[in-house]
Amino acid sequence: MATVVELISYPVKGCAGVPAAEAELTPAGLAHDRSFLVVGPGGVFRSQRKDPRLAVIRPQVGADGTHLTLSAPGRDPFHLDIDPGTDPAARSGVEMFGAPYRAVDQGDGVAGWLSGTLGAESRLVRVPPEHDRVTDGLTPGTSGFADSCALHILSLASLDDLNRRITAAGRPPVPMDRFRPNIVLDGWDAPQTEDRVRRVTVGGGELGFAKLAIRCAVTLVDQQTGGKAGPEPLRTLASYRRVPEGGVAFGSKFAVLATGKVAVGDAFEVTEWGTD
Repeated sequence: MATVVELISYPVKGCAGVPAAEAELTPAGLAHDRSFLVVGPGGVFRSQRKDPRLAVIRPQVGADGTHLTLSAPGRDPFHLDIDPGTDPAARSGVEMFGAPYRAVDQGDGVAGWLSGTLGAESRLVRVPPEHDRVTDGLTPGTSGFADSCALHILSLASLDDLNRRITAAGRPPVPMDRFRPNIVLDGWDAPQTEDRVRRVTVGGGELGFAKLAIRCAVTLVDQQTGGKAGPEPLRTLASYRRVPEGGVAFGSKFAVLATGKVAVGDAFEVTEWGTD
């Protein structure tokens, strides 16, 4: 039996994670996860792939969900009253991985703060109330501005196995935060066990496996400094985790089948396993 040992949400896509002892599990994942997006000119989203300094911006959503605070080294914090988008006519067009979405722009003040912090013209947008994105995979679902599915799950056994391979080659191990998971699990002996889960209950919710998590250059960014720190882990993952879908896989993506509350220490009770 695996148990939840970490819960991390990422309110602003690409920015630092926010650990929690417990969290609401919504149809789009942990509460507030990837509900905000930083965009550049033309509404094209920014990510750590090209803007690694996003990693040092630390967001915090207020307890009532109506305020957002952004902080970064060398910058005064910015406090924002969130515009929830109650006016359906007030929408901005944004683009993520070539796909168009509608979003609620959060104003010139936070845009100026982000532009100064990143050194590039930027604005902050939020998912609108009518956001109805459908995510793909074995179990369809929805999400905010995540790359794909609602939840990314990774086990300590998988990370330990990867780091054994990296250190055997004489290179330093990589921390869990390089992979930006939402739920970290402990208790399984075999690495990649999360890949075989098909349906699971955790806390008061239920999840369904969607697909493997294909890794990208974000894993090469030091999440504490916002600097490039490659070539690991991609170099070692390429030696044993190449998949037919293309690229290298590490961790798994899940859709939310039933909402509820999840907490550190909850059992991750698998009710259906895959055959491969």
